[in-house]
Amino acid sequence: MSKPGDWEEGSPERLYVITGGRSGSQVPATLDLVTLIVAKSGPRHGMQPEHAAIIRLCQAPLSVAEISAYLRLPVSVVTVLLGDLLLDEQVIARAPVQPALLPDRALIEAVIDGLQKL
Repeated sequence: MSKPGDWEEGSPERLYVITGGRSGSQVPATLDLVTLIVAKSGPRHGMQPEHAAIIRLCQAPLSVAEISAYLRLPVSVVTVLLGDLLLDEQVIARAPVQPALLPDRALIEAVIDGLQKL
């Protein structure tokens, strides 16, 4: 049986209300834990509180996992909310910056050899 405080502690009923009963996004974009989200502007008047919170958090790029942690909401709920914001063009989703590819080992050795001969 639910206790009165459960509503605020991430109960299924609360999560159902936040997502409007949806379990998936209407946007075809695939969002994973490391996808970076950036807000295009500030929150609009009348936005759902969770949408506004995401907009405020994402003034600088944040990953989906970070947003989930800051809001204390499951990733599945956050991806539904992000889908709404992407559909409304309130946020931009982008892949994380790829680590630089290391140059070929033979090239590094040739540079070292050349420097040693100087």
